[in-house]
Amino acid sequence: MKSLPILSFPPDQLAKLQSDYAEEMKQLWQQGLQSNPVLKDRRFAGEAWQHNPVAAFNAAIYLLNARTLMAMSDMVDTDDKTRARIRFSVEQWVAASSPSNFLAFNAEAQQKAIDSKGESIVQGLQNMLHDMQQGHVSMTDESKFEVGKNVATSEGAVVFENDIFQLIEYKPLTAKVYQRPFLLVPPSINKFYILDLQPTNSFIRHVVEQGHRTFVVSWRNPDASMGHATWDDYVERGVIQAIKVAQDIGNMPQINALGFCVGGTLLTSALAVLAARGEDPVGSATLLTTLVDFTDVGVLDVFIDEAFVQYREAQFSKGGLMAGRDMASTFSFLRPNDLVWNYVVGNYLKGETPPPFDLLYWNSDATNLPGPLYAWYLRNTYLENKLVKPNQAVICGEKVDLRKVDLPIYIYGSREDHIVPITAAYASTHVFPGPKRFVMGASGHIAGVINPPASGKRSHWVSKNSEYPATLNEWVDTATEKTGSWWPDWYAWLKKHAGQQVAAPKNYGRGKHKAIEPAPGRYVKVKAD
Repeated sequence: MKSLPILSFPPDQLAKLQSDYAEEMKQLWQQGLQSNPVLKDRRFAGEAWQHNPVAAFNAAIYLLNARTLMAMSDMVDTDDKTRARIRFSVEQWVAASSPSNFLAFNAEAQQKAIDSKGESIVQGLQNMLHDMQQGHVSMTDESKFEVGKNVATSEGAVVFENDIFQLIEYKPLTAKVYQRPFLLVPPSINKFYILDLQPTNSFIRHVVEQGHRTFVVSWRNPDASMGHATWDDYVERGVIQAIKVAQDIGNMPQINALGFCVGGTLLTSALAVLAARGEDPVGSATLLTTLVDFTDVGVLDVFIDEAFVQYREAQFSKGGLMAGRDMASTFSFLRPNDLVWNYVVGNYLKGETPPPFDLLYWNSDATNLPGPLYAWYLRNTYLENKLVKPNQAVICGEKVDLRKVDLPIYIYGSREDHIVPITAAYASTHVFPGPKRFVMGASGHIAGVINPPASGKRSHWVSKNSEYPATLNEWVDTATEKTGSWWPDWYAWLKKHAGQQVAAPKNYGRGKHKAIEPAPGRYVKVKAD
């Protein structure tokens, strides 16, 4: 049995931390005798906390202990990865042990129970039973949404399908369209309608309004019949097939393509395979919050090592599915206070129904993954970072070399992204040989991307320099902050690669590729088991 490592701390730092802790505890006790402590944490911001001296003092003690434990995890004398794992584990424990998470200590929930004469407790139990039946904590009122009715509503038709994906073509909203078809490849771990939530914030609708003949890959939500599907399958019979169909329908030798998150990694893999075969059907590519160089993968690195990858490879050696709910839980616990305990408190302790929010409905609409695909992805990208090592990764029978993917590329990263760190997004500027444009947006993995211009929210940063220095910080020194969405900057870039404008088609598809069913199609409506 492997023994646990013995942890040590720098003596001088530990002594100072102990001294600071004792002093702050002393101040809390002295303040507690005179007035309630000031609680600078939104979990304890309600008036009930401020008016309950015992609860306020308990919360203050918790916050002091939490700060001290996190500081101790940061000063552990060990390697960076072990320290990160310790910090992640301590953060999970600290978040779970907050007094706000327990009815016996939550002054706000207690006050609500009194005011509602116990009705909030009854409703909270009903909410808990409901969530246990559906298999996940409700982040929004899911009864208010239906795919195809009030999300994923852009008009279009499915023009191709196989056992892996459906290809949707959208109805033009302009009299003329650009010659080059435009293909979007969303992440295979989520459903595509993050790009088509509501008409006002639909990325897809905005692209169509710019005059692009737009196609979107809608990945199938895998069931047991897809338990043996591989990364090669998703590249060859997914992305490459979608490129060919878009070419055929548009009757053009080249298309423009965009990949979002894992969709960008799949698109990059497909471009590398095509380049190895001497083919160049894509004229320009856009990568949104995409990992290509996996040197820096942020907090997700705490899960990745040889033992973990071997475990997953053994688990899926004979096929099977990586359950969508398991992946969703993992991503939620990357931000435990915001995406887990916040809803536990609201739904169960206070008996509240979370308000309807399209993005959170999408976030709860989980997608399974074929196990072999997932295992290949873990080893070849997160663990061994083979995509950026020439001829190391073998995809669809080809040794791939991203130095051969020579085409104009637009690279976008979100500054506060915890899934694709901004440094990792920037690293792609050093991978591809062709002309590049890098733009950094404010906010996180989703909110930074889904930022329509009309909202007037957030900022983005651009640079006039065509050269990309070694580090992101050096690039930021040359960049200029622009208010509002980055979308117009991308519109202007894509227009240069879209070809001439021609009359918009009056029908979906062309030749053998005819309309099969209206958008958003069947695949996106299938729920994960």
